Amino acid sequence: MISRAHSRARRFAALGAIAATAALVLSGCSGGLAGDGGGASSDGPIKLGMLAPFSGSEAAFGDYMKYGAQLAIDEINADGGVDGRDLELVTEDDGCDATAAVAAANKLVSAGVHGSVGGYCSGATLPTLPVFKEAGISMVIPAANSTALVGQGAFLINGTGIQQGAAAVAYAEKLGAQTVVLIDDNTDYSVDLANSFEEQAGELNLAKRESVNPDEKDFAANINSVLSANPDFIYWTGYYQAGGLLIDQLRAAGYDGVVLVGDGSVDAQLAAIAGPAIDNVFGTFTRTPDMLEGGDAWVAAYKELAGADPGPYSMQTYEAVKAIAAAIDDADSTDAEKVDAALLGLKAFPLLSGDLTFAKDGSREGGGFVIVSPTGDNGAFILSDDLA
Repeated sequence: MISRAHSRARRFAALGAIAATAALVLSGCSGGLAGDGGGASSDGPIKLGMLAPFSGSEAAFGDYMKYGAQLAIDEINADGGVDGRDLELVTEDDGCDATAAVAAANKLVSAGVHGSVGGYCSGATLPTLPVFKEAGISMVIPAANSTALVGQGAFLINGTGIQQGAAAVAYAEKLGAQTVVLIDDNTDYSVDLANSFEEQAGELNLAKRESVNPDEKDFAANINSVLSANPDFIYWTGYYQAGGLLIDQLRAAGYDGVVLVGDGSVDAQLAAIAGPAIDNVFGTFTRTPDMLEGGDAWVAAYKELAGADPGPYSMQTYEAVKAIAAAIDDADSTDAEKVDAALLGLKAFPLLSGDLTFAKDGSREGGGFVIVSPTGDNGAFILSDDLA
């Protein structure tokens, strides 16, 4: 008889089911999972809700995340589901807006989801925490990583802002930066990341902090303020739409130093917006499939499903599904209390990005941030420095 631990590792390992994706098992067998919370049914499919931006300036990430989650679901269903029950993805658009996110979260609760595997913008994710908690729904967040999310009962696949800030500081130190300027876009995520960098800056000469309005197109006043500090290293912690314009305008104003961007700007669209100004730009990000052993097979499976290349957070959302499915299987229940306990019990759980263990506060141990650069095809970010 195969042990549950062995079965779990076989069933949910990141690459174990890729070959089976083309032969999906879509039968809707009722299963034996007990203790469903939130009024959700204890038979039929296990519904996983996903909030992501499908509209607004960050809309590209919605499809990246959706197809990443669906690939994991297809693999798990092809391998028999969870205790004989298929997984089903239910998506809602949060537009990276706090008010819209709360309304969308309530829609997912009404739809009877058993778990949540969404969350891109931290500012939109934060207000949904009490909605899901009150409904008895476990949350595994693939992208949003504000430190404000830590210790709130959710589990983070992405490294935290503190871990990302530490990687940015390490890179500035490694380059021997003499004068550093921080620029945020006034969003929760961006300010949190800038704060994390500042708190860990140590001996670095942090000469100035600047905040921009991301809805503006002309950052001349901000740029004049920034350049008055004569920096050789700028860390932009906002999103790519404003980031691309800001970088272009910084270069036009004569700045030729390093620009490091946070993970909210790590997207090929940054290069599309910035144009030739993208030279000497780098980013803090967790590893992407092209950087990993076995990543090519995963990318091929994703492209077959989505008809396009994966983007930032495709893999993290895939892994969020793998983690919560394993926890539901281990708990033999979709009850949030039992699933959360099982998530904490995942020790060195095998994923494409590396073994996963959650700390008691729900953060991912290690973080895994590296330095990437937009030097791949069409401005895609690829590994530049592993900070080893």
